[in-house]
Amino acid sequence: MAIIAVYNVSGEKTRDLEIHDAIFGLPSKKEVVHQVYVAMQANARQSWADTKDRGEVRGGGKKPWKQKGTGRARHGSIRSPIWSGGGITFGPLSVRNYTQKINKKVKKQAVQMCLSDKVRDGKLYALESLDVGAQTKDVAAMYLTLPGSGRKTLVLVDGINSNLLRTTRNIKQIDVLQARDVSVIDLMHHQYIIVDEQAIAVLVNRLS
Repeated sequence: MAIIAVYNVSGEKTRDLEIHDAIFGLPSKKEVVHQVYVAMQANARQSWADTKDRGEVRGGGKKPWKQKGTGRARHGSIRSPIWSGGGITFGPLSVRNYTQKINKKVKKQAVQMCLSDKVRDGKLYALESLDVGAQTKDVAAMYLTLPGSGRKTLVLVDGINSNLLRTTRNIKQIDVLQARDVSVIDLMHHQYIIVDEQAIAVLVNRLS
């Protein structure tokens, strides 16, 4: 069984907690995690850039000068791509689709691998209670006593905790997220993960 440390609100380790090895003890496959991470980033991308080709640029209906006799090169439109202010050749279009398909099984596996890596590195641990006080200064004081103080930390909860959200929103290094919504991107962008036993139950139910 995989084991994580449990801390109290004073930052003292109180015990070890056994968690599911099938979810939190998987060997890491960087290729799988990378594939899911890149695909999720691509799926969040929106194609804003859009250029006009020579058929969409306004004007240019009249031939600039006659075909022969001027000594200049022949041209049919001032909106040709070789003219300043003309159309763009092979420019980006807003109809481009960046979406990549991710299998549900692979996506779930990548989350398990990221969690397993955090457990192996000692960067995932539990708190006895996430009821840490009604003021931001209480949470900030507790955070300074815990492993990973000063590092990007993600707190996983089993449901909406309005008090925790309010007291952590002004602490730059802490983010709060429901365990059912955590993704590979969330886990990769935070060095430490804090959970409680209810959040672990949600993760086990979601990933098993």
